[in-house]
Amino acid sequence: MSTETTELIYPTSTNYLDLFGCGDRNIRAVEDRYGVQVVCRDGAVKITGEKISAKKAAKIVKEMDALISSGTHIDEHTLSSALDYLESGGSNGPVGFDTVILNAKGRQIKPRSLGQCLYLNAMMENDIVFSIGPAGTGKTYLAVAMAVSALINRAVQKIILCRPAVEAGESLGFLPGDLKDKVEPYFRPLYDALIDTLGFEKLQKLQDQGIVEVAPLAYMRGRTLANASIILDEAQNTTSRQMKMLLTRLGVNSKLVVTGDVTQIDLPHNSKSGLTEIEPILADIKGVAFITLTSRDVVRHRLVQDIIKAYSKHESTNTFNNNQNNHTQREQSP
Repeated sequence: MSTETTELIYPTSTNYLDLFGCGDRNIRAVEDRYGVQVVCRDGAVKITGEKISAKKAAKIVKEMDALISSGTHIDEHTLSSALDYLESGGSNGPVGFDTVILNAKGRQIKPRSLGQCLYLNAMMENDIVFSIGPAGTGKTYLAVAMAVSALINRAVQKIILCRPAVEAGESLGFLPGDLKDKVEPYFRPLYDALIDTLGFEKLQKLQDQGIVEVAPLAYMRGRTLANASIILDEAQNTTSRQMKMLLTRLGVNSKLVVTGDVTQIDLPHNSKSGLTEIEPILADIKGVAFITLTSRDVVRHRLVQDIIKAYSKHESTNTFNNNQNNHTQREQSP
């Protein structure tokens, strides 16, 4: 087995504490993943190991250095995703943790995981994107950030946000107030993302001008949605007919992002979710992309990843036990 020592010389501006991490945690992760040894000597980082592994480790260290130089903090999400990126064969280009947009306070909004990077790229390259994954993976927030970016850059003329109001059966007439008051409790996550990216006053102004529209999915029927960034949130609660209805509303120079979590379907038991059946229907259509986010892409409190994994394990165990019980009952029946 051939070995290779790769010497990397970095600019003097590189923060080696950030690069190596607290207690050399970042570099230890690289060493463990690729079975190499990484040392720092007189401003140079030397990587020793099997030839292919050493090259992969050298590439990831270069990526980390570039991210730090651009002002990105290397946290566990960023590092883990960068490592996963190389493992998946992405060896011909940067990991891609680029800025999407500045929020209302000037803070950079960036993808923080490999899944979020792929999601961002899919939204840039396709007119229809389905993003499916658990809570906390940035499905809605990144979609709103991209829509706001397109509006600011005048790529579109308006933003349309919709979602099914399942809890009220889409019959909102009995709730007090005007349409905005009726739907606001259902659209709180979308409003939160809009306020963070635009600011409260600017959002109000754009809504008054009709440039930003927030409405229940039922209000999209019969319309042609042109020159717009459209987001369908909580799509797991759409029926097959509702999903088809929205997809066929798409007009010229418009993009649609559909987000949902198939583990949180609130439809009646006799209704099938339009999100669960859509991929095999549209999988072969160019310009349509499907992105699946997982617990590894969760960017909320660190415990959220563990909670999602625990629920998945619990549900898998219950499904197995139920199948075993059904099999036993069939065998025992006369």
